[in-house]
Amino acid sequence: MALWGGRFSGESSVLFKQFNDSLPVDYRLVEQDIRGSVAWAAALVSVGVLTENEGLALKAALAELQLEVAQAPEIILRSGAEDIHSFVEQALIAKVGDLGKKLHTGRSRNDQVATDLKLWCKDKGMVLSALVTEACQALVALAQREQTSVMPGYTHLQRAQPVTFAHWALAYVEMLERDASRLTDAMTRLNTCPLGSGALAGTAYAIDRHALAASLAFAAPTLNSLDGVSDRDHVVELCATASISMMHLSRMAEDLIFFNSGEAGFIELADEVTSGSSLMPQKKNPDALELIRGKTGRVYGALTGILTTMKALPLAYNKDMQEDKEGLFDVMDTWQLCLEMTVLVLSGLKVKPQQTLAAAQQGYANATELADYLVAKGIPFRQAHHIVGEVVLQAIANNQPIEAMSLAQLQQFAVQIEDDVYQVLTIESCLNKRDVLGGTAPARVAAAIAQKQALMTSAD
Repeated sequence: MALWGGRFSGESSVLFKQFNDSLPVDYRLVEQDIRGSVAWAAALVSVGVLTENEGLALKAALAELQLEVAQAPEIILRSGAEDIHSFVEQALIAKVGDLGKKLHTGRSRNDQVATDLKLWCKDKGMVLSALVTEACQALVALAQREQTSVMPGYTHLQRAQPVTFAHWALAYVEMLERDASRLTDAMTRLNTCPLGSGALAGTAYAIDRHALAASLAFAAPTLNSLDGVSDRDHVVELCATASISMMHLSRMAEDLIFFNSGEAGFIELADEVTSGSSLMPQKKNPDALELIRGKTGRVYGALTGILTTMKALPLAYNKDMQEDKEGLFDVMDTWQLCLEMTVLVLSGLKVKPQQTLAAAQQGYANATELADYLVAKGIPFRQAHHIVGEVVLQAIANNQPIEAMSLAQLQQFAVQIEDDVYQVLTIESCLNKRDVLGGTAPARVAAAIAQKQALMTSAD
C-alpha cells in the first residue's frame, strides 16, 4: 500500500507506477534509511510520542530488518514497494504491527530522503577519500622507483625539456591531493542533518534537532526547513569534485596511453590491465586506461544533469529531485572504480629507462640550455634565443644533435661559445640546473618524494 493512498479513490496506472516508483534506484539507501529510522524512533521517545518500550521494540525490529536485507538484499526489489522508505515501513509493520505505523509521526519522506542521501554521501565519501589517498601513494611509490629515469617533458605534445619520470608522477600527486581537499570540503559542507524539517515547514514535535543530528554523526542540524528538504548542493558538489578528479585521471590515462604506444615505447603495462585484438595477435591494448578516459564523459554528463534538474526548481521539494540519485550513484561508483583501476595500472607499470633517456636526448631538448649559456656569456636572451634557433636549424639539416656539433660549427653562430658548452648541454646538467622548489632537479624530486611519504605516514 502506498504511503499516500488515503486521498485517492482510484488506482494508479501500471505505467505511472513504473514511471513514479524509485525503488530500483533508491534501494541502495536501505542501510541509511534504517539508521535514520532508529534515530527518529529515539527522538519520538524523547518527546513522549513513543514509550521507552515502544522505542526499544522498533529499534530491535529495525536491527532485525537490517540483518535480513544484508543477508538477502534481493527481498527489497521483490517487495513491489514504491521506494525504499515504503519498503522499510511495510517491513516494520509486518514485524511489529500498528506500532510500525507510529514511526512516521512528525516525519516526511522529504526530510527522510534528504537525510538518507546525506548519510549515503558521507559513507561513500569516506571510501573515495581513502581511494584518492591510495592513488597518491601508488604515484609516490612509482616516483620512488623511477627517480633516475629521464624522459622528455612535453608542451604541445612536442618534446620540450628533459624531466625525470618521478617528476611526472609527482605532478599527478599534486592534482589528486587537490581532489582530496575538494572532497573533504564537500563532505564538511554536507555534514548537516535535515531530519526534523518535516515536509517543508519543520516538524510539529519539540524534537531536539541538535541531539538528533549528533545521534546520526552529523556535525549540526540544518537551519532552515525549506532549504533542508530541497538542498541538493551536496549532490552537485560531489559530482563536480568527481568530474575534476576524473579529468585528472583521464589526463594521466592519456599520458600513459601515449607512453605505452609503439611510437614512444616508454612503458609497458601489465597483462592484467590490457587486452588483445580479435584479429591482430600482436596487439596489447591499454583498455583500462582508455576506459578511464572514456568514463570521464559519463561523469561530466551526470554533473550537467543534476545542475539542469535543479536550475529552476521552486522551493521546497519537487518530484524532479527524485532524479538526483541515479546520476550521483553512477558518478560515485564510476569514480571509485576508476581510482581502483588507476592504482592497479600504476602498481604493475614498468618504465623503460633506456627508451625514455634516448627520447630525452632527441628533439633538441637542450636548446634552452644553450640559450642560457649564451646569456651567461653576456648576450641578451632574445638575441641568444634567435642564435640558438639558427643552431637548431643547422643541426636538423645535418641530422645531428646540438651536442654533436663541433666547436667550430657552433662558433659560426656565436664566437662566445667555448669548450665548456658541452658540459652544459648534457642531460645531467639540464636536470641539475632546475634546482628550484618544484623543479625537476634530482635533489628536488627526492626531497618532494620524502615530503609526500612523510605526510602519508603521519596521516595513517
